[in-house]
Amino acid sequence: MIQYRSFKDSDAEEIASLVKETMLTTNIKDYSKEYLDNDLKHLTAQDFKERAKNFHCYVFIDDTVSKIIAVGSIGAYWGKQDESSLFNIFVSSEYQGQGIGKRLIQVLEQDEYFERATRIEIPASITGLGFYQKMGYAFKNGQSTLDDEQLYRLEKFNKK
Repeated sequence: MIQYRSFKDSDAEEIASLVKETMLTTNIKDYSKEYLDNDLKHLTAQDFKERAKNFHCYVFIDDTVSKIIAVGSIGAYWGKQDESSLFNIFVSSEYQGQGIGKRLIQVLEQDEYFERATRIEIPASITGLGFYQKMGYAFKNGQSTLDDEQLYRLEKFNKK
């Protein structure tokens, strides 16, 4: 059974491993190993612990194997009260295509950071672009080009 809960510091090592595995298995199709290795320098266990102080982070766990299989966070967009951003959304490659990512987005969209925001932004990888578009996110300001970080900037407006 797949359950979810809030992040605990004790999850950090397992999450860092999940992110690395996912990036080097799934994102490698769209990015160079050098790019991913550089990105992973900022996705360590310590980084996740630090980010959890400012964001609401959720983990999905497969109870049958006691393993974290997905992670995602939401927080204020540059400290704003009326805008939020989604961060670090990853689903283990062996669980992709099973609706876990959709459930994760639904959980994030029920969080208080989502509820209070009129606009939610996500820096989307090339790999995740189609998924986020299916979840209702569109190119920010109609800009469908990659930014300097090789990410698309997507947004969704919250209908309160």
